[in-house]
Amino acid sequence: MTATVSNFYYGAVTPVAAYLMACLGAALGLRCTVRSLRNSRRRSGWLALGAVSIGCGIWTMHFIAMIGFSVQGALVSYDLLITVASLVVAIAVVAVGIFLVGYRGTSPLNLGVAGTVTGLGVAAMHYLGMSAMDAHGTLSYDAVGVGLSILIAVVAATAALWAAVSVRGLGASLVASLVMGVAVTGMHYTGMTAVSVHLTGNVSGSQSSTSLMAFLLVMLAGPLAVLLVAAVIVMFDPDMMLGTEDPDGAGARHEDAAGGLPAQQSGAAPRSYTSW
Repeated sequence: MTATVSNFYYGAVTPVAAYLMACLGAALGLRCTVRSLRNSRRRSGWLALGAVSIGCGIWTMHFIAMIGFSVQGALVSYDLLITVASLVVAIAVVAVGIFLVGYRGTSPLNLGVAGTVTGLGVAAMHYLGMSAMDAHGTLSYDAVGVGLSILIAVVAATAALWAAVSVRGLGASLVASLVMGVAVTGMHYTGMTAVSVHLTGNVSGSQSSTSLMAFLLVMLAGPLAVLLVAAVIVMFDPDMMLGTEDPDGAGARHEDAAGGLPAQQSGAAPRSYTSW
């Protein structure tokens, strides 16, 4: 029996909250990447923090959105190990893309490879997270919807990676994060339109299950804490507070042969930054 499913059991609350988390992760990731380009000595650390921020933002968006997913006639539950594995996948694939563009620049070939790998990884995170779900039935997917969601993920990842090393100003970063939030959230709900659930038995219940809500909230607590810590690090970075970013003078680079990153002109006075 094909069950009736809904992605908006709690109305607009879950999609709006999911979108805001995607935007937060994107904004923090963009600012971390900007920091990495301005401070070569701490580049790997900033890139890693950016990857964790974006990965946690995407994963948190997914599972906040899934709080609003309901299957009529069945209680939904999640496998803990697969759910955690989907978080690891999200962070890992974003890290691959971030480090590629962070160290090798945004040449068309490099950006295309990084965007494709990251986009496919984000899609893999989404469908791995879906595989963790037990709705007392079998899930099936419409091939067109799945293909469209993967395409959106690749395009969104490519645009995000380009923005990460190309967007500098705070205002521009915020606008870019809002657009990225739309793309990531759109990818999720596009993928969800492809889902159908075929129940294998008569299981009564509703999405308001306290145990399900408690499980998802506990799972979300860790990534949310990571995003909070990342926000504090970005806003109160000592180099930013003291205006001493990139003291070795290597933060803005000339374009190198790899299609790489801008370099600081020799003899240029160090710049002081006063906003995150």
